[in-house]
Amino acid sequence: MGTFHLDSEDLSIADQIKSLSDDELLDFWEETQYLERFLDEELSPESVNSVDYERIILLELHVRMCMRTLNSSPPSGK
Repeated sequence: MGTFHLDSEDLSIADQIKSLSDDELLDFWEETQYLERFLDEELSPESVNSVDYERIILLELHVRMCMRTLNSSPPSGK
């Protein structure tokens, strides 16, 4: 399983997410959804430092899908 370090000073969350495999990225997304629901239920919104994990993860998945599409497309002959 991949390792995610929230307190890493050298890498942004987006850079750390890029280093995860697809399975690890989906596991991380699932864990953030669980934690977000837990924090919403247990803590007041004022005390939660929220990071937009879902947006960052979806952006990374979109980039990966586009790269796969570009790499699998046959070159157009003009």
